This record gives sequence, structure tokens and C-alpha cells, in this order.
Amino acid sequence: MERRFLAARALHSFPWLSLEAKLRDSSDSELLRDILQKTVKHPVCVKHPPSVNCARCFLSELIKKVTMWWMATCLLSHLPSDRWNDSLALSWCSPQEAVTLSKSTAIISHGITGLVTWDAALYLAEWAIENPAAFPHRAVLELGSGAGLTALAICKMCRPRAYIFSDCHSRVLEQLRGNVLLNGLSLEADITANLDSPRVTVAQLDWDVTTVHQLSAIQPDGVIAADVLYCPEAVVSLVGLAACREHQRAPEVYVAFTVCNPETCQLFTTELGRARIRWEVKPRHDQKLFPYEEHLEMAMLNLTL
Repeated sequence: MERRFLAARALHSFPWLSLEAKLRDSSDSELLRDILQKTVKHPVCVKHPPSVNCARCFLSELIKKVTMWWMATCLLSHLPSDRWNDSLALSWCSPQEAVTLSKSTAIISHGITGLVTWDAALYLAEWAIENPAAFPHRAVLELGSGAGLTALAICKMCRPRAYIFSDCHSRVLEQLRGNVLLNGLSLEADITANLDSPRVTVAQLDWDVTTVHQLSAIQPDGVIAADVLYCPEAVVSLVGLAACREHQRAPEVYVAFTVCNPETCQLFTTELGRARIRWEVKPRHDQKLFPYEEHLEMAMLNLTL
């Protein structure tokens, strides 16, 4: 319940059946207090309030599970005021570490989709946490960082030497800078930065106009991307970017995606073949740390440039 609320997951994915049974058997309001403390009154929600609509929908659904009117009254008294905004999601990565994100609650916000966390980003973050040897002491470039969850998980738990968040939209870049600071990391220009943390850069990168010279200046040892195969044009641009091979050494490249449209996925592998970029499918990992939709088909490719 706590993880799903803080990660702003869909209400239908919550464990309502087991909760309803507990509520029916409860003889006092202690269970409700515990639920409230772990959701709308969680310390992170108090500090970074989520949207009033998100909290209202959650509490409304919770009230439906309560048959005694006084319990419903107790819940309604905790309905958040209009000071709550539309920006918080928190996803616990491990018992030791957490990633806190400011993100939009709307799938499309300001005409773009990069202000939310997509399921493949959670999938890639899980894989990275389970395979930390892929990142230590490397300079990692992420294409289409979005809200930044994957990047922040890697920065906190996989010890890269440097990390370059990138996107082409100014609003996304602004949000990324805020999320970097929200998680206790410092941007590269900060002279007070913790030397034990990776050097973090937020860069504007448009795949259609990026030059080989710009990529050579970055010189990444690793490149990752999640849920960026959203249309044929993006696929072609991504493969064109990957085909820029003037690196001192070819980086490790990992691309994770949700298989929503098989034709788009097929186009991706076809374009990789035309660019003479070899690829292999990475096996599914064992850990399930994030509450994304389990019925979705996820895939991740390791590209050899």
C-alpha cells in the first residue's frame, strides 16, 4: 500500500481485497491511522505534497472499503487542502536507499511526455540495481532521462564516475536539475559537491541535431535509455545517434522498453541491422522493487556499437 501510493500507481493495482478484510475485522481506528501515516500523512508527502486529486481519489476508494460511518468521518478529516500540488512520487529502491522524484501527475504535461516516470524506466532501474557491476567508475550518458528515476537509482547504488542526464525539452531539464538536488546530489558546477558522489551533468541533447563532435566531447563509457521507442521517428533518430561511432572506445549500450507496439519494436531491430549495430536481448532480472504493472511485456537490448 505504502509503496504504491508514494509511487503514484493506478488505484486498481492497490491490494484492496486484503485491506478490505482487515478493515472489516478491525475493532478500532488504529489500522486506519497506520494507513494514513504511510500514505497521505507520510513524512515525504508532508514535505512534498502530492496532487489534491491523487489524495482525494485514494481516500475516496479507501472510504468505500469502510462500512462504519465514523471511520469515514475520520478519513475525511484528513482530506488535504488546496496547498497540495501535482508533483510528488517516491519509489523505494532498497532498505538502505530511496529515490524521491518531483514529477507531473499527467501523462502529457505542457505538451510533452517527459515529466512522468514510465514503466520501462522502473524496469531498467531494477536491472541496474541487480547488476551494479555494469556501471562503477564509468561515465554514463542517459538518453531521454525524463523524470530521472533510473539515473538517480544508478547514481545512488551503482557508483558511476560521472552521469549525464539528457533530454531535449527545457521543462524536463529544469525538473531534472530539481530532482538531482532533491536527492542530495550536486551538479558538476557546484564546488561544494561531495567528492564521493558521481559528477552529475544535465545536458540538452536533441537526437536529430546532435553532432559527432558533441558526442565525442561527452565520451561516455555507457549509454542507457528507457521507453524511448514511442514512434517511428524517434526510433530512426535514436539509431542514427547510436551509429555515430567516433568514440575512443565503444560504450556499453542498454535500451529498455515496454512492448506496446510490436511493429515499432520490429522497426527498431531492423534499423539497428541497417546501421550494422549488433544486439542481444537481456534476460529478465529477478528483483521486483518497483510497483509497475506486472502484465506489461518488458524487454531490454544490449547493443554492440
